[in-house]
Amino acid sequence: MHPVLRLLRRNVTISLNPGFLIWQIIFPLVYIFVAGFAYAPLISGVPLGGRDLDYPAFLASGMIGFNIMNSTLVSGIIIWNDRRHGMFEQIMSGPFTRAHYILANIGTIGVIGLASASLIAAVGYPVFFESAEFSLYTIPVVAFGAVTGSILFGSLASIISTRLRSSEGFNVVINTVFLFFAFVSTAFYPAEGAPEPLRTAFFLNPLTYLVDVIRAGVFGGITEFVLVEMAVLACVAAALFVAASRLLTKLDL
Repeated sequence: MHPVLRLLRRNVTISLNPGFLIWQIIFPLVYIFVAGFAYAPLISGVPLGGRDLDYPAFLASGMIGFNIMNSTLVSGIIIWNDRRHGMFEQIMSGPFTRAHYILANIGTIGVIGLASASLIAAVGYPVFFESAEFSLYTIPVVAFGAVTGSILFGSLASIISTRLRSSEGFNVVINTVFLFFAFVSTAFYPAEGAPEPLRTAFFLNPLTYLVDVIRAGVFGGITEFVLVEMAVLACVAAALFVAASRLLTKLDL
């Protein structure tokens, strides 16, 4: 088996533990079917692409992007644990190179991100199927958002894991950063009507662009602004990927 595939299998195997799977399934279910329907009477409709969505459908589609971000944390956690427990040195002393390690990490991000997006789309589909407008034009948009979002947040998690050495610092920084991304975004509520400077903060957050692209693909609301968001998402993902790759090539043994 090729070295990259061996490392990829190893990464996916250690990532798909019961705790991770429960977190990836139970947490979104609680938000979609508990918070979504609990808040629905308070939110009559959410404007999107010239029409109003009910809040459960809006939230279920947002949870697809949220779960992509959440699942790609595993890339940073794998790198952190490899460094902490001396596994990185052992891998480098075997038939593997840094290029193999980086490519396997990219593959892990892609596999986990797409699997997570598919899982939440399947779970949330009964909630938003009446409003969904999938087509040959919109499905690639969802796939684009899932792939670029996975690379973006996976690269960011990798950067954090290479720059911090203490476990306390790693946990505090990565949880704080991703908590900010989660709740200062359009994943749970729309930007329209939000007070300043919160509204501006929404559009400084890459999760907002990911969620907006996913929603455009699900509900068929592809506009010029969504195309701009796709371009921004791709540029930020590429920049973070290059930065993460360079840091991994310089990682101390």
